[in-house]
Amino acid sequence: MSGVLVGRRIVVPETRELDVLAQMLERQGATAIRCPLVSIHDTPDEAPVVAWLKRFTENPPDDLILMTGEGLLRLLGFARRAGIEDAFRATLGKVRKITRGPKPVRRLRELGLDADLAADPPTSEGIVAVLQGEDLARRRIAIQLYPELQSSALMDFLERKRARVDPVLCYVYGSQTEDARVVEVIDEMAEGRIDLITFTSSPQVRRLEEVASKNKREARLREGLRRTTVAAVGPVVGRAIEQAGARVSIMPENFHMKPMVNAILEALDLEG
Repeated sequence: MSGVLVGRRIVVPETRELDVLAQMLERQGATAIRCPLVSIHDTPDEAPVVAWLKRFTENPPDDLILMTGEGLLRLLGFARRAGIEDAFRATLGKVRKITRGPKPVRRLRELGLDADLAADPPTSEGIVAVLQGEDLARRRIAIQLYPELQSSALMDFLERKRARVDPVLCYVYGSQTEDARVVEVIDEMAEGRIDLITFTSSPQVRRLEEVASKNKREARLREGLRRTTVAAVGPVVGRAIEQAGARVSIMPENFHMKPMVNAILEALDLEG
């Protein structure tokens, strides 16, 4: 597969690990077109987060559902600034920890902790599946939300199970890239000048759609997604891509960046 990406122009819309992913592709000969679509910030209203942390540490729940690694990282930051980081870490070690996907597992391991239950597949539906057979009535469940998870099948499930749910949203998405740069990428895709786009989160897909809508580029985006090979890091992202009317051609079995690069190399090697 050596050299399979030579001459390939690949859009990388990742933000946090933009250079990591871009350099992986560049080492295989690709031209990585950096176009970070989404930035992440602490929620501007810290009072509800600090109040949640105090409830968590002073009256620990039975379970904690961690939806994202970013969420745990942000909660640690809020706890540190509130002077209760040690208490938060200690309580984390005592409650049952339920994780969605590899990133919260990795964050827990950085703290010397392990997940007690892991969703399979790593989605909200996977968490529902792993808890389906349990009696959750009156069970106190803290849940770290992410911006899209204000209302979902998971929240509905917990309500039906009569769990006592205590949610917290500790970060929000911003828009990092100027619209003009995103429009350029949409136009290049529509003109067939991009070989591949690598989506690593569903907000990236939505940001692309929003910019296309604001700039009357909906048809160009549809054409671009039709002409461009699309890679998704996992099923949640894949579903967002399909909802945008595109087809996912490449998805790794293990939802990390290196397996995604390997899946890209394998797919394009077979193609080429």
